[in-house]
Amino acid sequence: MVKNCPEDPNLLGRKNQTQSHSLPPVTAAAIQRVREGLAAAIDPAVGEIMTKTLQQLTAMTVEDSEPRVSGGVRRFVLRSLIHTFFRVQVEYLERLPQKPAILAVNHLHHIDPFVLLSEIPTHPYYYILGDARTLYNKWWKRLILSFAGGVIPLARIWKEESAVIAEAQAGRKDLIELATAIKENVPTGKDIQTLRQIDNIVLTILTRGDGLVLFPEGRLGDTEGKLHVPLKRGSVIYALKAGVPIVPIALIGTHDLFLGKKLTIRFGEPLYFSLSSTPKRQEVDAAVIAVENAMLALLPEDYQEPTGIKLFRHLLNHIFW
Repeated sequence: MVKNCPEDPNLLGRKNQTQSHSLPPVTAAAIQRVREGLAAAIDPAVGEIMTKTLQQLTAMTVEDSEPRVSGGVRRFVLRSLIHTFFRVQVEYLERLPQKPAILAVNHLHHIDPFVLLSEIPTHPYYYILGDARTLYNKWWKRLILSFAGGVIPLARIWKEESAVIAEAQAGRKDLIELATAIKENVPTGKDIQTLRQIDNIVLTILTRGDGLVLFPEGRLGDTEGKLHVPLKRGSVIYALKAGVPIVPIALIGTHDLFLGKKLTIRFGEPLYFSLSSTPKRQEVDAAVIAVENAMLALLPEDYQEPTGIKLFRHLLNHIFW
């Protein structure tokens, strides 16, 4: 049962801010992203850091220990990086409870986790549950995250990759080789043993007093002010099982980067749910709708990209991708 979360009837008219979970179109940009993702999938450095990180996190569920720097050091390093290139505005930070919570955030760019961790408080210590290839695809990301810790890496197939496979199967001969490489090198993310391993890690983190950052859309968004729905159910299931609130958060301005751009982090009111060790489908569905509505309410209805000269636009989008 959702507590303190009255549904806003005005949100029913904001369907234009949602997008379905159907496969994205296979554009030239999507194909380029898939090729970059495939390169990360076969990069030994990505596989090595992911394996090492999961081993450390799994050991933590037994030994209650994990090598990591303090939250203050992590925030200082990331804030120094982000503030070098961008202006960051934080709105309603006081809504973030000073206790374990799950932060449910929309996702527009690979820079999003770094922007968020550069601004949130250092206690509780927040972990990022995210795609390993987007978190570790650049050497500087691997360097920072191997030093800072706080990442739960997932290995899974992307929507764009599934779309390429579907198009190849439908007869696009130019995509057959790429689709075959995806099938051979990219895990689906549905391995039961791995899923149970991740679940144990997440619930251990929450029950010992730390927090979790999730991107429940399950994919990158392609438009400011829009949300891919329905959201993935994992964040809600974790919240119900651990008895922690979900804090909706909107990231605004991160889709297209350039030097000096203002990036906004907007916090919503925390959503509280009844503790349930074995959540029923009805409970989960109701909670997912509550989170969707809360996230939509935080997004801008009429976002306008800044005009004028956009210094280092291509460089910054490439570096942080």
